[in-house]
Amino acid sequence: MIQDQQAKTIADVVRNDASVQNVQGYGNYAETYRIRGFELDGDDMTYGGLPGVVPRQVIDTQLIDRVEVFKGANSLVNGAATSGVGGMINLEPKHAEDTPMARVGLDYTSSSQVGGSVDAGRRFGDNNQFGVRVNVLDCEGDTAEHGAKRRTTAASLGLDYRGDRLRTSLDVGYQKQTFHGDRIGVNVSGLDFIPAPTAATHNTSQPWVYSDIESEFGMAKAEYDLTDSWTWYGAVGAQHSHEIGLYASPAVSDASGDAKYGRLDTNRINDAFSGMTGIRGNFTTGFVTHKVNFGYSAVTQAVKTAWRYGAGSVDTNIYNTPTTAVPVNTLSSGDYHDPLTTGRTRTQGYLLSDTLGFFDDTVLFTAGARHQKVVVRSYDNNTGAEDTDSRFDASRWMPTYGVVYKPWKEVSFYANHTEALQPGSAAPNTAANYGKTTGIAHSKQNEVGVKVDFDRVGGALSLFDIRKPNAITNSDNVYALNGEQRNRGVELNLFGEPVLGFRLNGSATWLDAQITESANGTLNGKQAIGVPRYYFVLGAEYDIKPVEGLTATAYVNHSGSQYADAQNTKSLDSYTTLDLGVRYRTKLNDHDMVWRVGVDNVTNEKYWSSVESYGTYIYQGDPRTLKVSMSYDF
Repeated sequence: MIQDQQAKTIADVVRNDASVQNVQGYGNYAETYRIRGFELDGDDMTYGGLPGVVPRQVIDTQLIDRVEVFKGANSLVNGAATSGVGGMINLEPKHAEDTPMARVGLDYTSSSQVGGSVDAGRRFGDNNQFGVRVNVLDCEGDTAEHGAKRRTTAASLGLDYRGDRLRTSLDVGYQKQTFHGDRIGVNVSGLDFIPAPTAATHNTSQPWVYSDIESEFGMAKAEYDLTDSWTWYGAVGAQHSHEIGLYASPAVSDASGDAKYGRLDTNRINDAFSGMTGIRGNFTTGFVTHKVNFGYSAVTQAVKTAWRYGAGSVDTNIYNTPTTAVPVNTLSSGDYHDPLTTGRTRTQGYLLSDTLGFFDDTVLFTAGARHQKVVVRSYDNNTGAEDTDSRFDASRWMPTYGVVYKPWKEVSFYANHTEALQPGSAAPNTAANYGKTTGIAHSKQNEVGVKVDFDRVGGALSLFDIRKPNAITNSDNVYALNGEQRNRGVELNLFGEPVLGFRLNGSATWLDAQITESANGTLNGKQAIGVPRYYFVLGAEYDIKPVEGLTATAYVNHSGSQYADAQNTKSLDSYTTLDLGVRYRTKLNDHDMVWRVGVDNVTNEKYWSSVESYGTYIYQGDPRTLKVSMSYDF
């Protein structure tokens, strides 16, 4: 699906699930996500099950074999991750398959982005026990927005060994993402209304705005079968990234689109290290089967940040945006060319779980617990001294329990309860404690549902309730955990091939994201910023029989309106977009060749797609975009 939809980044993949909403970063180019209405930072996605490894902010799909979405609080599975109360996204690296492969690809994306890629894998040894997989990508050019340019350079190497009892792998990679003159967002914090969106291809940014994000990352994993029933596992991973950029969002002042540019220069260096180890196995006591797991996982992260800032001083207009002068910096914090460490976090925990099977495993009961510890430290940008007001430590046992009942092979009913303990979000640049972590949040989730799989078609229906401490800016302009957000929702997923040659993948989410506790109760009963009450996605494919190998594709998504401020006085309109495409599979010299052509946002809809959680920036959806690609296997 990643290849057939010509998905470039993880956001292009997870949009196929209505429970996942794509949101741009906090005034920059970062991809973040809302799963069941709660944010997951792109940096906190796991890689092969390990947190703290993925490249910063934007990840190209050329490096990824599979994208997995875990919905709901998931501390038992991904306990060391630092965000993701509503869910988690895991990325699996590419490894060599039993059949040797070598694939070259060429692609074009409007208005003039051209790229090339190589993907090659082969196994060696008497039993194919050694594997090597190599991926290389380079793509650059103008985007569909006027005057915007992007470039991606990436490479990865995957080595693995499959023995009788020992299995190991080593994955290393490099990625550099460059954005120049690309539009970021529009600052509407000073308005009591939402301005009309600009023309779909109009660029509200400036050619001097840029971001360069470079990352190196790696992971080593091993499993060893101690007996036929017990396996030891372990993994370590690390990531180093460097982001440097000059960001500017127009702050709109009236309905005509008049605005002013300020600037924010950021130099940020991230270093993260993570690991896990444990033993899993199975045994039987009487008529009850057991699948147990005991493990430990941890992730540490150190951040070095310095910034320079210039207040809004340059006039512009979001509907008629000429090239302007660069605003002058008036404030700075830290040594911009050699930043000091400004923050450290450590999340670690032990887990123990047992899944008990009754009546030939038609009833499965899981009981587990994780002892989680979270440590947060913040330091002054200029002196390196610790900020004792932002010193947080917390630890606790968090239970997880659930039951699955399978009255028939095709149907499973389930119910569960789980909890999570994680660092709170960082304060926005409009708060007095900008960049500081707000504390430690303890969230809880309850869920019930049913899943069905009839081979040709399948689906799921779930109802959930998630409660999480909520950060709000108080009367002293300090962003702190002084409230609670409760998200209740219903999810419906349907997928399969009801008629031979006709495939469907659809989902819908209805969500009530409500503030239940706030400072002095002023926001109680209000809806959370940026969370639509409903979201629908439907994708379809049809094989055109008269032409062997020809397939037509379509994708439509519809989002309800989203509030853009905490008081619920302004909102983004609902929107609907349509994508259409076609692909053709054929043979050239007895080797597979696939042509793919797609048009995203066929109607060139102009719309505000999302608002970040603080309600400061709103983001415009992508314009009509043509994508053409060719891959050849040999």
